[in-house]
Amino acid sequence: MKRLFDLVLALVAATVLALPILVVAIAVRMTSKGPALYWSERVGKRNRIFRMPKFRSMLVGTPEVATHLLQDPVPHLTPIGSFLRKSSLDELPQLWSILVGDMSFVGPRPALFNQDDLIALRTQCGVHELVPGLTGWAQVNGRDELPVPRKVKLDVEYLQRQSLWFDIQILWLTVVKVLRRDGVSH
Repeated sequence: MKRLFDLVLALVAATVLALPILVVAIAVRMTSKGPALYWSERVGKRNRIFRMPKFRSMLVGTPEVATHLLQDPVPHLTPIGSFLRKSSLDELPQLWSILVGDMSFVGPRPALFNQDDLIALRTQCGVHELVPGLTGWAQVNGRDELPVPRKVKLDVEYLQRQSLWFDIQILWLTVVKVLRRDGVSH
């Protein structure tokens, strides 16, 4: 049921958002050198690595680490990078990952391949058995501001409570958070 929900919603979203996706892609290309998309190696279900697309918000050559681990992320942002991140427009290409089954709309956010502490704790708690999501329970409860143990605690709570109704609640909360730009540190 969840996979069918993801497919239908992703197809509808891709259709409705086709023009904004095109506009953002053009804006990224026009405001900085490099491709419009950045393909990030992420950890998926059962710790399988997959490539997740995002609109590029960082300059080409930025280290491949979680943004909060950069000493100062601001100099690495493209001219529209901060706007893309705060508006979550950089996440739109992940509709592709949902369509191909690497991601779901709701689940734990996929870790970067080198976030060993997060990957280990999620594996220890069984969270690695979930398909990662575009948004998740941890996302709507702190996003960038959460320390790893708290993030995993919320991921475990999602694992225990998961249902279509809970996913719909999380999607609604995500819309509210994005519109308010809550929990984005840069």
